[in-house]
Formats: sequence, C-alpha cells, structure tokens
Amino acid sequence: MIKIDLRKNTLNYEIIVKGHALFDDYGKDIVCASVSTALIMSANLIEKFGIKADIESQEGYFKLNVINSDVTKKIIENLEYTLKDLELQFPKNIKTNL
Repeated sequence: MIKIDLRKNTLNYEIIVKGHALFDDYGKDIVCASVSTALIMSANLIEKFGIKADIESQEGYFKLNVINSDVTKKIIENLEYTLKDLELQFPKNIKTNL
C-alpha cells in the first residue's frame, strides 16, 4: 500500500510518500504510475516557477519539502485533490493523510 502524509504550516509543505500500491506486477502497476506522475509533475512545476524545493526520491519513497507561497499553495492543493481522487478509486492501494 502507498501511504501519503502531508504536513503543512505557515512556513512550508512537506509531503512524504512510502510504499508500493501492489495493484499489479512491477512495471504494470497503474496505481504506482499515477501517484508517481502526480508527484513528479508537481515537483517539476514548482521548479519551473523557480521555487527551491528539497526533493528525495528512491524506490518506494518520495519526499518533497517546499516553502509555503501563493504558487506552491495552488500546486499542493491540486496535488492533494489528485491524490485523494486516486485514493477514492483505489482504497486498497492508497492511504492518504491529507
């Protein structure tokens, strides 16, 4: 199961994602691919706006730490919406704390 935790305060956002969806075999798992795509697109967009972010990414783990700003707020809200929607579609594979 993929576990997603979002911590936010007046200064920054921190998103930690751990685990695997186990929806299908490695390389065929559409749930893992969907979560990964949403995370990478959000991180890329933050960088595209020139906002420095600390990003850690490895097999089964992703961490994003970024300052709270008007731009990052909108990006993170969109990411939250996307991840919650995926959780609704795949409740056995994703658990969010958003």
